[in-house]
Amino acid sequence: MFKKILVAAFVVVSINGYGQTINWARLQKTDKHILNINAGIDYSLTAGLGYGYQLKTKIPIILNAEYSMPFGDNLLDDHKTKIGATVRLIKAGKFAITAKVQGVFRRYESDYVRLVNFGSDMSVTGGYYKKKWFIAGEIGFDKAIVTHFKHKKFYKDVFPNVKDGWYEPSTGGNFYYGLQSGVSFKQSDITLRVGRVITQDFKTTPGLPFYAQLGYAVKLSNKK
Repeated sequence: MFKKILVAAFVVVSINGYGQTINWARLQKTDKHILNINAGIDYSLTAGLGYGYQLKTKIPIILNAEYSMPFGDNLLDDHKTKIGATVRLIKAGKFAITAKVQGVFRRYESDYVRLVNFGSDMSVTGGYYKKKWFIAGEIGFDKAIVTHFKHKKFYKDVFPNVKDGWYEPSTGGNFYYGLQSGVSFKQSDITLRVGRVITQDFKTTPGLPFYAQLGYAVKLSNKK
């Protein structure tokens, strides 16, 4: 069925959620824990939580976990979870380039089907960072790798030959690019991200081809 309608329109435009934003000029080696809450627009109105743990390494490496979901009546029907790491690759004065690699788990449910998807999200960010503010550009690729379809009884009554199960290889993926900025205080940041989304064929865009996210992060130090 047209490759399951391009993996159900890439699991309904990736469900939602773009990750944590960090002011690298403000981050100290003693900042071990980073807590983040955010809200924004990503195909729908969304809310998210994030946690980062900074490793004891020569260059900054932050392990992170993120959870996001759309606002709605059934909050647990649709959601996205990411687990991965962010690395600051290059630092030259106030300029820095970072890379993020994450594994992604998505769930989407409607009256017709329940989708469970595993994928990946890779991005690169480069920008100008000062103690009190920063601005950077980002580009990334969110890919659906394998998806499980479980169709509802209503759908099966109409299409009795439909099959449940895992669908691969992947055909769904979105590129995203945009800007991120923020203002920083002693142990907290207020951040903003805006950008556009385009499918991997570079020919089509989702129904809402842009994203925006407002976030608030708090860093917890491990000073002795």
